[in-house]
Amino acid sequence: MKNRIKELRKLTKLSQEELAFRCKVSRQTINAIENDKYDPTLQLAFNLAEVLNTTVDELFIKE
Repeated sequence: MKNRIKELRKLTKLSQEELAFRCKVSRQTINAIENDKYDPTLQLAFNLAEVLNTTVDELFIKE
């Protein structure tokens, strides 16, 4: 599964650290998700979508 987190994070001018803080996870978690090394929980996916002003289905793309 691909994601658009890095792309949308940069569009909203958020650092990994700031996105992590707003989602209550570590920066390393955001980095791992962006690099397709970790699939977030459903709750985290919804949190990411909310902070990035999008929907879960727009954030994650099934290949």
